[in-house]
Amino acid sequence: MKRLPLLVGALLITINTLLAQENNFATRGDSTIVVQLRPVDVNTGRNWSNDTIRYRYNQMKYYVTTILPYLNAATAMMNELNAKEQQPGISRKELKAFVNVKEEEIHKRFDEEVSKLNETQGVLLIKLVARQTGANIYSKLEEYKTTFYAIKWQTWARFHGFNLNRRYDPDDEPMLEHIMQGLGYPLPPCYGEREPAQLTIY
Repeated sequence: MKRLPLLVGALLITINTLLAQENNFATRGDSTIVVQLRPVDVNTGRNWSNDTIRYRYNQMKYYVTTILPYLNAATAMMNELNAKEQQPGISRKELKAFVNVKEEEIHKRFDEEVSKLNETQGVLLIKLVARQTGANIYSKLEEYKTTFYAIKWQTWARFHGFNLNRRYDPDDEPMLEHIMQGLGYPLPPCYGEREPAQLTIY
């Protein structure tokens, strides 16, 4: 894959985990026994409409699971950057220096692995960083790097069907949402209250 800058990755739950918690009541005389059932992940017996959709789902799930370590690291880094931004009196120069230090840390830790990602995995990584942080990635790139840098990666993203200059919209990504929530990654609170993702394409 064309080498993705890790800053993009940094700026940048398989049915939705259906957890059924039910109370099983058995009445014996005047006693009531209450049994709390364990959560159950219902993930078998899908009736796929065709093999192509099944393949796409399984492939996307595989790709997502391979990039989770990088997603977790990128999200943690973004949270650190956001916390740093909120510090009273911090200058733009200090913030950029902090960004450079964090970028170098990510490079040393993940550069070799991330450079082996294919284009689809790269796009998924950027989408999921946007999902997990609720950020406009373009604005972050422009703020932390330069406008030219942001335009360069926006051009790359648009060529691959994704717009860095808008927030991630869960409604646009039903399959990806289903996979992420099935893997234990519910939508962050910044998206407000929403119904769990329902996969309607099988």
